[in-house]
Amino acid sequence: MPTNALVLSGGGARAAYQVGVLQALSDILPNLHNPFPIICGTSAGAINAVAMAAHPGEFRQAALDLASTWQHLEVDRVFRSGWWDLTSGLAKVGASIFNDGVGRNRPLALLDNSPLRTLLTDVVPFSNLERRISAGDLRAVSITAMSYSSGESVAFFQGSPELHAWRRARRVGRPSKLTVDHLLASSAIPTIFPAVYLDREYFGDGAMRQVAPISPALHLGADRLFVIGVSANRSPAHWGKTKALPRHSPSMAQIIGQMFNSAFIDALEGDLEHVERVNALLALIDKDRCQQTDHLRAVETLVISPSKPLDKIAGRRVRDFPRSLRFFLRRTGATAHGGGSAVASYLLFSHGYCNELMELGYQDAMWEREAIEKFFSKADDPAV
Repeated sequence: MPTNALVLSGGGARAAYQVGVLQALSDILPNLHNPFPIICGTSAGAINAVAMAAHPGEFRQAALDLASTWQHLEVDRVFRSGWWDLTSGLAKVGASIFNDGVGRNRPLALLDNSPLRTLLTDVVPFSNLERRISAGDLRAVSITAMSYSSGESVAFFQGSPELHAWRRARRVGRPSKLTVDHLLASSAIPTIFPAVYLDREYFGDGAMRQVAPISPALHLGADRLFVIGVSANRSPAHWGKTKALPRHSPSMAQIIGQMFNSAFIDALEGDLEHVERVNALLALIDKDRCQQTDHLRAVETLVISPSKPLDKIAGRRVRDFPRSLRFFLRRTGATAHGGGSAVASYLLFSHGYCNELMELGYQDAMWEREAIEKFFSKADDPAV
């Protein structure tokens, strides 16, 4: 019988958009008990994924509780943003040139995200994961991080005993008992947040080097994917649009913003395009020949992604940053005027910005209500 999977991409504060979509889903189909036996996430999407998977209640209540956390979020609950904290981070990165580029007491990072560890420990009941797996409510939950040693994309998963590890080119699946360290590793944006030591290796943000974001869900047995992205670029309406002529050379923030977009957005869009192409090819093959293919199968997908550019929303809400961080971001051009508001869109963990993204996610999902109802309406789907 077909198995649904929820796939949540990375994107820092942009992940608030995913929560709005999940809220809308719980309102569109209020009787859904357990719509996603498989839940996969990367970076900040991994945090949402594990929070949903570990929640002891119904899907609707899990979405509401997750939304409550994002609604009251502030920058200081994710990373320290005082003047001393920011200048200290810059000083430590600069001082590393006298120590072979290595941090002396802790991994190098511009920001201290120790408040995020406290927040995740308080809101995510990790012990419930095994209980839900044993009860049959959850088949598997997976989060992806990047190994700094091997450069491989590692999908740490906790799930049913029959699930096994896998290895493909530059990506592996590793059974693990998930902890807060796995979440911090998956969301450790390089140079911004410190790398995390796990399994005798250092790991960073899972979006880096992740060439196949959908792969973990398929390896864990999913046949149907509900994907929530964080970019409006997937719509053909945005392709090839002429941008305004630049008024200046790229700012530092604009350059970094494009690097972030490449890591957090491009891989997912490319992987979805690949799935659609394989589905089209399999549709041309008769069923007997299709069974002879090497583990290839058609995978139904439903993708919900922003109808508006999130970096433009962030550009309007840069004022929500603490004064210290606002000063540093403006100096690097992380504003709409400087062309680097994409950086702000990943770091703006303020309740104003997050609530606006949640409202957009809710609205976008409601516009796709018919497609969502159709996706979950199949009588043979055990999740309904």
